[in-house]
Amino acid sequence: MNENLNAIDRLTSLLSKLPGLGKKSAVRLAYHILDADSAYAHALGEELIAFHGSIRRCSRCGSFTESDPCPICADPGRDHSILCVVERAQDVRFIEDSREFRGCFHVLDGLIAPLEGITPDKLRIGELVSRIRGENIREVILAMNPTVEGDTTALYIQKILKDSDVEITRLASGMPVGGDLEYIDRLTLSRSFRGRIKL
Repeated sequence: MNENLNAIDRLTSLLSKLPGLGKKSAVRLAYHILDADSAYAHALGEELIAFHGSIRRCSRCGSFTESDPCPICADPGRDHSILCVVERAQDVRFIEDSREFRGCFHVLDGLIAPLEGITPDKLRIGELVSRIRGENIREVILAMNPTVEGDTTALYIQKILKDSDVEITRLASGMPVGGDLEYIDRLTLSRSFRGRIKL
């Protein structure tokens, strides 16, 4: 980092590297921290320092956790026969916040993207296959985003699991609640028709 920068510039530069934060937002956050009392700044700094030391990957599902296995994998009240496969660890949090799913998870740590050099061997697909062979899994839900990479990854997983006894499903994708047909793109509309349900 440039040593000619002052403290505010250095903090702004670090904050602007966070996803979703541009330079203006980073400046606003830097001044917010500066305006707060020093106890808040010290507590924030200590938490950031301790953060990497206290968080690790769950050895079973690959999600971030403070204990291993994570609370979801260790919960006997969950349905351990259903695995929801997600791209990133934060997807577990989003699905958990919906309170719609009571099974367990498997984090891939990315999606297949050959142009970016991300091949299946760089993802946690091998661990997924091992879990299916070693655990009593009856359903695998593929919960990747409906993108080219998400579809490619889902098809690859479906192909390597085709000879297993597990049921493979994919989250339905289609029109959002409150959506207007006029503003729905063709791919979303097509998926809506294909994923329609009987009433």
